[in-house]
Amino acid sequence: MVAMGEKGGTTCGSLLQQLQVIWDEVGETDKERDRLLLQLEEECLEVYKRKVDQAAKSRASLLQSLADSRAQLVRLVSSLGEKSLPNIVIPDKSSGTIKEQLAAVAPTLDELCKKKEERVKDFKEVQLQIHTIKSEIAGERIAGAIVEVDEQDLSLNKLGEFQSQLKDLQKEKSDRLRKVHELVSLVHDLCAVLGMDFLNMINEVHSTLTDSCAVSIQSNKSISNETIAKLSKLVLNLKDDKKKRLQKLQELGHQLTDLWSLMDAPKEERDLFAHVTSVISANVDQVSNPGSLALNILQEAEVEVERLDQLKSTKMREIALKKQIELEEIYEKAHVKVDTTGVTDSILAVIDSGNFDPSQVLAEMESLVEKAKEEAMSRKEILDKVDRWVNACEEETWLDDYSQDQNRYNASRGAHLNLKRAEKARILVNKIPALMETLMAKTRAWEEERGMTFAYDGFPLLAKLNEYNLLRIEREEEKRRLRDQKKYQDQMAAASPMRPPSSKKAVGTRANGGATGVNTPNRRLSMHQNSASRTVSRDGRARPVAPLNYVAIQKDDVASHLSVNTP
Repeated sequence: MVAMGEKGGTTCGSLLQQLQVIWDEVGETDKERDRLLLQLEEECLEVYKRKVDQAAKSRASLLQSLADSRAQLVRLVSSLGEKSLPNIVIPDKSSGTIKEQLAAVAPTLDELCKKKEERVKDFKEVQLQIHTIKSEIAGERIAGAIVEVDEQDLSLNKLGEFQSQLKDLQKEKSDRLRKVHELVSLVHDLCAVLGMDFLNMINEVHSTLTDSCAVSIQSNKSISNETIAKLSKLVLNLKDDKKKRLQKLQELGHQLTDLWSLMDAPKEERDLFAHVTSVISANVDQVSNPGSLALNILQEAEVEVERLDQLKSTKMREIALKKQIELEEIYEKAHVKVDTTGVTDSILAVIDSGNFDPSQVLAEMESLVEKAKEEAMSRKEILDKVDRWVNACEEETWLDDYSQDQNRYNASRGAHLNLKRAEKARILVNKIPALMETLMAKTRAWEEERGMTFAYDGFPLLAKLNEYNLLRIEREEEKRRLRDQKKYQDQMAAASPMRPPSSKKAVGTRANGGATGVNTPNRRLSMHQNSASRTVSRDGRARPVAPLNYVAIQKDDVASHLSVNTP
């Protein structure tokens, strides 16, 4: 203190000397002087005490600051995590003065505070993204969101947990965006096929769905559960509408096809509705052309069906008459007698009533035609053999006539052709017995299988074949008798050479007519005798012809069948 006072030019001793001089001049008593000196000592002691207190307070403040710094340092280290601070060292209490210790702690504390601020910023960013995605999923508004960070745990582990949670939420958001995009695309495609307004329909679900951004994570499309549920429901409704419209259009297409087939519509008329018939056999997923199931398409098809439906009665009458002609031709070629007017009249009556199903009527007529074709096919093999037999009989008749021609060997024009034909005819005639046997066996088998008589143009074929056999036997016997007669005459002529020959012509013979003047039955077989014809048995007595398989379609039965099946 003395030194400081000397340096400043005034010391306590000099001041005391000055005070003594003053007191001397004044004449202060010793008592007063002692009192003043005691007061001065007390004042100096007070100053010292005050300074000591201030110094103590300053030390306490420094110690508190040091303790606070140490505590803050410990909290920061604990909050930030020891693993993230490998180079941080907390100074020891005995490593220097208080100020030295504070100076040693300050840089570390500053560094940790900066790390804390950065870490809090990282936490806020991650937690804000988490909050934002959660709000988007929940469908809540996220404007002005405030995120509170728990500063007690700012470790990298905790940050990693938040980042992992954020990654999962970002993946979920991406999946939801992709799901929303798929649903929106489905709605777009379905609206295009159904001819609906896509934008208007999608805006009713959520206005953000018209965003051109596809499935980017930054897309602002709504991905909430409510939006996805609405989109899913909309897709289901549109698919249901598509299915119903397709079914309706396929029904109209089938009706158009049936009516076109019924009315023999030209190709140009059918091409106008090719877009309708093209989806008849398609399933729901195969129909994807824009506007193919629009309401106007269905309405146009309905109008066309109604127009054609009004013309079907007239066309059905024409078809019924054509089917009747077709039936008659089939039965005529099959040599079956059948009355087709009854069934045609019953069908026309049903058509005129107006209460009929064209497909049912057509099916009934086609059934009659098919039955006729089946019957004709079952008779074909026998009829082919009948044709061969009839042809052989004709050749036999020609050969008989040819054999009676006295000039057949003359060198006339065409004689060589007749000789060739006669040679072929003899070969064919020799095959008649075998052909007859086969034909009769086939006919009996046919009759046994079907339980009815095989008729040819209304007459039993077996009866005709038996009749022909009898006539053939009689003709052979007649030929043999004539040959024997001629042989006898030749022998008589040879035994009487002196008898002049008769001027009369010898009795001629005809293979199919017997001797001249002899009453013989007609040997030629007719396949078109009347229904009252009778066949001849071996004993020469007449016997009735077997029952005919005359086909008559009952008018009442067909009419009742059509009325039952008419919707």
